[in-house]
Amino acid sequence: MRYIKNLLTVFFGIALLSSCSASKPSITANANNACSNLLAFSSSENAVVIKSASLVPAGPVPAVPYQPPYAGTLASYCRVDGVIDERIGEGGKPYAIGFAIALPEKWNGRFMMQGGGGLNGSVATPLGSNAAGDMTALQRGFAVVTTDTGHQGTHGFDSSFFSDQEATLNFLYQAIGKVAITSKHIVAQYYGKAIEHSYYMGCSTGGREAMIMSQRYPRLFDGIVAGAPAMRTSFSNLADKWVMTSLATVAPKDEQGHPLVAQALTEQDKTIVMNGLLKQCDAMDGVADNMISNVVGCNFDPMSLACSATKKQACISPEKAKAIKVGFAGPKNSLGVQVYPGFWFDTGITETQGIPGLLNPGFHPIVGKITSTEMNVDQEAMAASTPSAFVGDSAYWTLLNTFSNNGGKLIFYHGVSDPWFSAQETARYYDQLVKDNGGAEKVYQWSRLFLVPGMGHCGGGAAALDHLDMIAPIVNWVEQNQAPEQIQVTGQAFPNRSRPLCPYPSYAHYSGAGDSEKAENFTCKYPGS
Repeated sequence: MRYIKNLLTVFFGIALLSSCSASKPSITANANNACSNLLAFSSSENAVVIKSASLVPAGPVPAVPYQPPYAGTLASYCRVDGVIDERIGEGGKPYAIGFAIALPEKWNGRFMMQGGGGLNGSVATPLGSNAAGDMTALQRGFAVVTTDTGHQGTHGFDSSFFSDQEATLNFLYQAIGKVAITSKHIVAQYYGKAIEHSYYMGCSTGGREAMIMSQRYPRLFDGIVAGAPAMRTSFSNLADKWVMTSLATVAPKDEQGHPLVAQALTEQDKTIVMNGLLKQCDAMDGVADNMISNVVGCNFDPMSLACSATKKQACISPEKAKAIKVGFAGPKNSLGVQVYPGFWFDTGITETQGIPGLLNPGFHPIVGKITSTEMNVDQEAMAASTPSAFVGDSAYWTLLNTFSNNGGKLIFYHGVSDPWFSAQETARYYDQLVKDNGGAEKVYQWSRLFLVPGMGHCGGGAAALDHLDMIAPIVNWVEQNQAPEQIQVTGQAFPNRSRPLCPYPSYAHYSGAGDSEKAENFTCKYPGS
């Protein structure tokens, strides 16, 4: 009897295995057919041409520039590449809005648009890797789309497309709207059902694009995450030039008499500044840990480190102290009006890796080389306000009641040590957002800002916890109405440390009990409380 039972078990097991083996090619064939069928996709709203549509087999997660590798694998997915509005533009140059969509085999019903960077100009791999923690959006089952926003560039800051009106408008705001609408139709056609929830995530230029979505396309996305947004680039460039010019006043000069800004401060100078900053502000969050969490309450003054008749040790020259103070205060015009916020003093200001900190000034991709120790802020601000310079500066609209009334949720995050776009600028925007949308209590229900101590531009920092997962918080807020009271972060800088990010203007404060390396022993506290 047992023999017959075992025989039946083996027989049915073989039959089941054969059935599964036989069905696998069928499933793959069906997926391949569904994918290739997208080559015939057309739209009544935009002139769309699908250039390719094919299955990508399961495999490792592709490398992402400037990010550590992602663990795990990617399940197979349908990769679609296409263009919108192909044309011949100014100077006979070909233009089109390029895009790529990844349609995962196991779709979770969600759609994510991945923001760009720099001046765009290339179609990145659609992964949803920005602030994704341990797992990209595609790994989680999101359908993901990316775009070049309407032009191809030879490098990340290739601005030659500005000579073409349509290409410029596409970069500013048109392309992301067109791609969002088109790609949503493609996703729905592929899966045979509507998208359940739509998200936009980006940093830098992608952060600006995220803001554009909340401002110009308030009904397209349920949840938006805007990191270190490049919302006023002509003015942020002005501010970077201001800092570099201020440091130029104490820099040695080359043979042509031009300041060597990178040599304005010695390594000893920078060490003294950092030690003085940490001495004053590190423990303001309840624990001395080489991190400044209470950045809003840190009123560090470099002049406190100026050498004098009574202070000859651990000091820098008064001229250097003043240059640092003036630079970080930000540019003001002749009437004393702040034309761009200053920069907070933070642990990343002496950063040497990646994008160097503000006290390690070098060549700026937009500002270029500093050749003078003087700067006319009135003239610079006027130039920054001209239409030709104002490209990209279109993301400062603060009345977002259509977005919020539609149930939209908006998360900002910004590294406090960002040397390109001041975190104070994002905080100022958020403050204005609160004023223009019914006050803090009301806005707090749909938008929050999280400052990341020590982090540079979109990531990095020798004393930063920059391993962020912003996908889970925005999804939970949109779909479960679970507002992010804290967002836990980790990082390579401190391998055994975790901290909570707190909604601005609160900060992570050590409770005084328990392991100070663990986030659970910190609470969110408001400056001055």
